Amino acid sequence: MSDWIYGIHAVQAALEQHSETLEQIVLQVGAGRNARLQRIEQLARERGIEVDFQSRQALDRLVDGRHQGVVAQARPVAAHAEDYLDTLAARTDEPLLLLVLDGIQDPHNLGACLRTADAAGVHGVIAPKDKSVGLTATVRKVACGAAEHVPFIQVTNLARCLERLKQMGVWITGTTPDASQTLYQLDFTGPSALVIGAEGKGLRRLTLAHCDHHASLPMLGQVASLNASVATGVCLYEARRQRLAARKSFPIQK
Repeated sequence: MSDWIYGIHAVQAALEQHSETLEQIVLQVGAGRNARLQRIEQLARERGIEVDFQSRQALDRLVDGRHQGVVAQARPVAAHAEDYLDTLAARTDEPLLLLVLDGIQDPHNLGACLRTADAAGVHGVIAPKDKSVGLTATVRKVACGAAEHVPFIQVTNLARCLERLKQMGVWITGTTPDASQTLYQLDFTGPSALVIGAEGKGLRRLTLAHCDHHASLPMLGQVASLNASVATGVCLYEARRQRLAARKSFPIQK
């Protein structure tokens, strides 16, 4: 069974990074007048991928979203199982930096989190299988190629997975507005996992109980919380800032 990914950024990223997963590119009739769509057609033909042209209405029927004149048929991106954590630890040159998402159900939030995780040099993203969104077409579009690049690990029991991470030497920090210390008081230069909860609900009680530290983000205005993907960006870049400060020779990019 194939997925449909759509949007100029998502399709071009897939062509440039994982073209072997693409089976067909469908462009809107008249795409030749758009330089970015022309580039996608060129990349697809260079890689031997079938290119078809259809009306805007036909593309609208293929995907439920703003396709920007291009849709790609792709093999689904498979999530990794929990055992993949051992592979990550073995192949990583710096202490592990992981993002754990507890109950994120909005595909736009997950896509944005994956995109930020990729930019911040996260080694893997972990999420429970139940009551959480997976790697849907919308997630892949919003992630702009990060869904194909950042390992996404789905686990049956998140609390058990956190305990496994502890046994691997990873320190777990859960974000909650009730924490007595802020994000900026903690050390993320060693093996670390940052745990972000769903917007509104936050982290589940059991998840919090399995964290080594609890941390809050300073909220100086009237709003009580941040969107999950925004909180993810704040947390991950603080961790990356600390690591760059501690290891000035470590490159920003992976």
